[in-house]
Amino acid sequence: MKRAFITGANKGIGFETAKQLLQNGFYVYIGSRNLTNGQQAVKKLKAENLTNVETVHIDITDDNSVKNARTELYKKTGTLDVLINNAGINGGTPYSALEVSSTQFLTVFNTNVFGAARVTQAFIDLLRKSNEPRIVNVSTAMASLTLAADITDPSYNYKLAVYQSSKAALNMYTIALAQELQNTKFKVNMVCPGYTQTDFTDHQGTSTPEEAGKRIAKYAMIDKNGPTGKFISEEYFPEPASCPW
Repeated sequence: MKRAFITGANKGIGFETAKQLLQNGFYVYIGSRNLTNGQQAVKKLKAENLTNVETVHIDITDDNSVKNARTELYKKTGTLDVLINNAGINGGTPYSALEVSSTQFLTVFNTNVFGAARVTQAFIDLLRKSNEPRIVNVSTAMASLTLAADITDPSYNYKLAVYQSSKAALNMYTIALAQELQNTKFKVNMVCPGYTQTDFTDHQGTSTPEEAGKRIAKYAMIDKNGPTGKFISEEYFPEPASCPW
């Protein structure tokens, strides 16, 4: 049975991704900053007869918490097949590049970029033991520099300076990671779940959490012929090669 660890999986897209993997025969560890919320998520899944799941406490912004989570996971399983860096924040207002504070930048980057790197580095030894290791970093089409600079795009006048910058940085980290692992069994990709109706978007959007979860889970389950080092946004671009950067 393959095993997956998902950060920020106690609700929203992460929760739905966990559900998709469980339905496909995975054992899933739900990473949650609030242990009680993680335990409640596990309870909901088990109520749907998805029993191969448990929660692991992790605050991805804290080195010690990440190390402790890795130690706990090692005790539970010596091998990890999938890591999904899903946890993220938007940083709140103001969104303006001229008004946002340095504290906002530091807070958001510590979660969206440093957090993903911190978890990846801590868990990489467990992933190396898998025959088909997969890393999926949850990104967004809003991180595309090409789209963001396109004055004809409907979203051109709507910018989230800190959030978009952090996800663009996460994309670059993902490309560097995929390059370093290119001659191994790893597949490393960044996936946009789409404009999804969750707490993160005040329940606005064009995709349901279930649809978003399926998009992420798909790239957690790709075989040896699947892509690596790609930015995938299936809601907007059906083929990875057509995604603008």
